Amino acid sequence: MMKACVIGWPVEHSLSPALHGTWLRQYGIAGEYVKRAVRPADLPATLGSLAAEGWRGCNLTVPHKEAALPLLDRVAAGARRIGAVNTVAVENGKLAGFNTDGFGFLENLRAAVPGFDAKAGPAVVLGAGGAARAIVDALAGAGAPEIRIVNRARARATRLGDELAPGVARIQPWAERTAALAGAALLVNATSLGMEKNPPLEIDLARLPKTAVVDDIVYAPLETALLKAAKARGNPTVDGLGMLLHQGRPGFRLWFGVMPEVTPALREAVLAAMGSCEHP
Repeated sequence: MMKACVIGWPVEHSLSPALHGTWLRQYGIAGEYVKRAVRPADLPATLGSLAAEGWRGCNLTVPHKEAALPLLDRVAAGARRIGAVNTVAVENGKLAGFNTDGFGFLENLRAAVPGFDAKAGPAVVLGAGGAARAIVDALAGAGAPEIRIVNRARARATRLGDELAPGVARIQPWAERTAALAGAALLVNATSLGMEKNPPLEIDLARLPKTAVVDDIVYAPLETALLKAAKARGNPTVDGLGMLLHQGRPGFRLWFGVMPEVTPALREAVLAAMGSCEHP
């Protein structure tokens, strides 16, 4: 039986088994996808044993995404740029690492807003962490003419812009996040602000054009305060669940040989799993 897993510490909250399990059933594949709780100290041994134990590969979640980089035989260029791996495939006994977050972000955006083109105008990205790095990399690759990175720690935002979007990145202070929205075609919340049990994202959308797309990568709650405010003023909105679903597609293809689709039934299955998790 073909098998893959998600490795994290902790890992109980992961929605990946619901996602991949649904696809395995949908496509009639004799395979399994399970959770594996792995302490940071045990990551080298766990990854090193994947091939011998018959695993096709794994997803990596916190705190292993950066720590895995030097433990792999090959790292895709995108993952190397971003500095994190979320998908590992066993290839002829060797380990190859990928980062599929940027793919998931763009695919979700295009599915939710048909015809969306990153070249249409400036993008505003709130945050400069791991998710923001993948998103900025994806937007730069898709031809965004300007990417305004707004983050509390300016040095981190500057480093992100220099490394992943040289020439198009513009760094703006967190205190000027409202002003940064003027003329934007896309606003992305790539922080955890607005997530359940986290502080709210405080931002005034008054200067954001009503044609701009508002994308919040937070998916618990599914409709954040930012999305509610954007929807109330007529902006197209994109929730974060779709990014989670789409980022899983390349890994599933690597392990099980099928490029799966994201469907309404899949969303419902993962939402049901979210509802059963104490901490989605």
